[in-house]
Amino acid sequence: MERAVVPDNAMRNPNALKIFLVAGEHSGDALGGKLIAALGQRHEGKIAFAGVGGEDMAQEGFTSLFPIEDVAVMGPMSILPRLPRILRRVYQTVDAALAFVPDAVVIIDSPEFTHPIAKRIRKRAPGIPIIDYVSPSVWAWRPGRAKRMRRYIDHVLALLPFELEAHARLGGPSCTYVGHPLIEKLDDIEGADGAALSRRLGLASEKPVLLVLPGSRTSEVARLIDVFGEAVGRVSAKYPIEVVIPAVRHVRDLIVAKTATWAPKPHIVDAGTADKYAAMRLARAALAASGTVTLELALAQTPSVVAYKVDKLIANLRFLLKVPSVVLANLVLGKNVYPEYLQEACTAEALAAAILPLLDDTPERRAQLAALAGTPEKLRLASSSPSMAAADTVLSVISAQAGAGKSRRGGPM
Repeated sequence: MERAVVPDNAMRNPNALKIFLVAGEHSGDALGGKLIAALGQRHEGKIAFAGVGGEDMAQEGFTSLFPIEDVAVMGPMSILPRLPRILRRVYQTVDAALAFVPDAVVIIDSPEFTHPIAKRIRKRAPGIPIIDYVSPSVWAWRPGRAKRMRRYIDHVLALLPFELEAHARLGGPSCTYVGHPLIEKLDDIEGADGAALSRRLGLASEKPVLLVLPGSRTSEVARLIDVFGEAVGRVSAKYPIEVVIPAVRHVRDLIVAKTATWAPKPHIVDAGTADKYAAMRLARAALAASGTVTLELALAQTPSVVAYKVDKLIANLRFLLKVPSVVLANLVLGKNVYPEYLQEACTAEALAAAILPLLDDTPERRAQLAALAGTPEKLRLASSSPSMAAADTVLSVISAQAGAGKSRRGGPM
C-alpha cells in the first residue's frame, strides 16, 4: 500500500484553505484545472490543493498522487482487467485525503472511480463536506443512484440545465447548475476560421465538407470507424464531398490506418487545436459519435447525424434508459434535433440516407439550423462563467459547513 503524503504546500501554509480534488480522467482534469484557477481568483487567502489530476491541473501548480492514466478507463469491459490497480489507487486516495484533513473534497466526474472514494471518506470522516462536480447521468439510467448519493455527497455541481429538476425529482443531493464549460469556448468556436483551414488543406471550394468525428476513445473509434467509412463512401457516390476528421493524439494512428482506403481520402487534423472548431464552422454537415462533441457541433451550428455503438454487456442494459435521446445536444435543446442511430440501427445505409439531405438546402437542414440557434442560451449563465460559478459554490458549501459548526477535523478513525 502506497503511503499517504501531505503535500508540501499544505505544510508550508498550515492556515491555508485546503481542498482535496479527485479527477479520474482527462475531461475531469480539464474541469479541475479551471476550477483551481477560479478558486485562486475568488478566494482572498491561500489555498492548498492535493489529490489526483492530470496535465491541466498540473499547469495550475497541482501535484497528483499518481498519474491519472492509472485510473482513466471507461466501461465495465475496460475496468475489469485493471480492477486490482484501480482499487489500490482508491484506497491510496482515501488515505491521502484523510491525512490532508481538507476543508472540502471535490470529486470530478468518473463516478466508477470517484464515488467509491467519496463513500469511504464519508464513512471514516463524516465531517468533511464532499462536492460532486458533474452529476452522474441519473436522469438517463439507474435513477435510484440519485437518492443513494445523498449518503455521501453534500452538493452536486451540475453542467446541464435539466439536472436540477432531475435531482429534485429523484431525491438526490442539493444541486447547483453551474453551466457547461463549453460555453466558455463559444468565442473560440464562433471565431474559428474555416476559410483559412480550407486553404491550408487545399480543399476544393465547389465540394461541401463532411466532418467525421468517430470518437476520442480507442474503443469508440474501433466500433464506429468502419461503418462511418462505408457511409462516407455511399454519400460520396451520390454527392462529391471533401472529408475532414479531427483526431485526438492517442487515436490518430488508428484513424490513419483505418481510413487509408477511404474514397475520398480524408484530411486528418489535430483535434486538440483550433482546427477542430474551424472544421466545424467549415463543414456543411457532420457525422459524429455520441458524446460531448454533439454540444460543440450545436454551438458551432453544424447540422449533424449522430451514431453510437457500445459493447454487448452495455447494449443488453438498454432497457434501463429513461430518456428520449442519448445525444447531449438533443437533451439540452429539449427536442431530438440531431437524428441518432444506435447499435443495430447504426448502418452505413441509414447514416448516408440521413446525411445526404443536410448537404443541400432542404427542410431537414433548415429545421436543424433553426433549432441549433438556441443552443448558446440554453448553456449560458446570466452572471458568471461555469468555472467561476463552480468555485463560488465550492466556497459557499465550505462556508455553510463552517457556519453550521461542523468540524473539518475528520482524520482517520
